[in-house]
Formats: sequence, C-alpha cells, structure tokens
Amino acid sequence: MTGEWPMELRRTAAWLLLIVAVIAPATASAEERIKAVATFSILGDLVRQVGGERVAVTNLVGPDADTHSFSPSPDDARRLAGADIVFVNGLGFEGWIERLIRASGTRAPVVVASSGAKTIAGSRDHADHGHDHVPGSLADSHDDPHAWQSVANAKLYVAAIRDGLSRIDAAHAAGYAENARAYSEKLDALDAEIRATISEIPEARRRIITTHDSFGYYTQAYGLRFVAPQGLSTDSEAGPRDVARIIRQIRQQKIPAVFLESIADPRLMEQIARESGARVGGRIYSDALSAADGPAPGYIEMMRANLRAFREALG
Repeated sequence: MTGEWPMELRRTAAWLLLIVAVIAPATASAEERIKAVATFSILGDLVRQVGGERVAVTNLVGPDADTHSFSPSPDDARRLAGADIVFVNGLGFEGWIERLIRASGTRAPVVVASSGAKTIAGSRDHADHGHDHVPGSLADSHDDPHAWQSVANAKLYVAAIRDGLSRIDAAHAAGYAENARAYSEKLDALDAEIRATISEIPEARRRIITTHDSFGYYTQAYGLRFVAPQGLSTDSEAGPRDVARIIRQIRQQKIPAVFLESIADPRLMEQIARESGARVGGRIYSDALSAADGPAPGYIEMMRANLRAFREALG
C-alpha cells in the first residue's frame, strides 16, 4: 500500500500540470491589455487616465502635431484594424477619420468623446476645410470642435471614455469608474485654479491673440477673450486683410500679447507682433500636448502651462 502513493501523487501532479497548461493561456488572454486608439494626444491622455494599466493607448496624431492637417498613413489604418476600441473627438475635428475607418476595415467600436459636451457654434465654417461633408457624420459639424478647452467638457469626455471602456470590458468597469472619479476630482481642482488665477488679471487686459480660433470654450468658461487670424481649422489661411484687421484690433483695443501655438508655424504671429507692437507672450498648447519631457505632457499639465503663460503676459 505504501508503494502505491508515489504513483497516485505522480498522477495527481500530472493532472494538475495539465489543468494549469489549459487554464494559463485563457488567463493570459483574459488579462491582455485593451488596445485603444485615440486620434490625438490630448484625447489619448484622457483615455490613459481612465484606462490605467488595463489599457494600452496609441495616438494617431502625436505631440505638437496638427490634427486638422494630418494625413493618415497605411500604418495608421493598420493600427485601427488592430484596435479593440477607437476614441475620436468628433465635431468635425478629424476631417480624415471616416475615410481612415473605412480604409482600415476595423470592427472596433468608435467612441465620440465629445458626444455629451456642451458645444458652441463656430465663428467660421471649419467644415469647408478638407472634411468629408457627410451629414450627421464624425466629419460634419458647424460647432467649434475644441470642446476640451473647457474643463467641464473634459469631465464629460472622461465620462464618455469610462462608458466606452466599460461596454467592451465589463469585468473591469468598476476600475474604470474609480479612475474616472479620481481624475474628475483633479479636474475640479484644475477648474477652480483657472478661475481663481484669471480673476486676478485686470478685466481690461483679458484679451489675447492666438494663431487659430481654438479657445472659444475657454472664453465661455473663464472670460479670457481670444482673437485669431485663422478660423477654427488651421487648414484655412489668413489673408492680408485678416492680418491687417488683427493688427488694427490689437492697436485699437490695446491687446497686450500675441501667443504662438505649438502646432503652428510661428512666423505669422511674429509678423503680427512686430507690426502691431504687441509682445510675444510665449508658446501655448491648443490642439496637442507637448512631448513627454516638455511642459505639457498631459491634459492637466497643458492647461496649467497655458494658464501660467496667460498670467505672466497679462497679469
């Protein structure tokens, strides 16, 4: 009897090894990270904040790059094809996205992050610049697409991201909800910080010149007024009349500072500053984050970097 135990133990061990061999691939597969694609770096950071370690995020348009004028490559189509979920801004911001989705053949769900945002009408029809013009589509909108410039809207983006991830990965929905809650608290603190800082700037000095019309939501939320020679899209070019109008406005309204956008050629704004006598207030971030080692590697850092630039130039 004593001699039979080693055989039984060996059989038990063999079964255990077989069970482990069968279960291990399934467990590894279940814990594979969600592959998310975001169209641009600001949105990608918000997805990272909600997804945490569970989600691997790839941005199509990288730091300091212009989403308006972006030209997708075959590699971008392959990224979409391999994605589990795709996040877009919507409101016509990515005029190329529907063509890319069709070309990629992706079956991943597409989450429009701005779907719950409180939008404002665009001052110029940016849909005339390189968009697909499919009514009711991702590429068709007459609203200002830069909704993230209001922190209140950024919180709505976070909610849309949370819901999108939870739909495809229900087992981790509680984690996404907790990440979204914790990040939203940070956004509340950011919003209060912006309001407090801008309240210290004399109202007569709360006027700014930027490259393109990307800060309408910031104006609505925080009271800084922005003037831009280009429209909502950088695809539109400022003509001599636009530049002359801006220069007259700077002189008449005594606008103190001109800001360079990270995504734009600085020469136009430098010309306007030179001819109007306004100072160059620095570099700000509108449609893209900075590189990881720059001053604006995340959404909150971007908003704080812009706030510092505004305060130093206007305060």
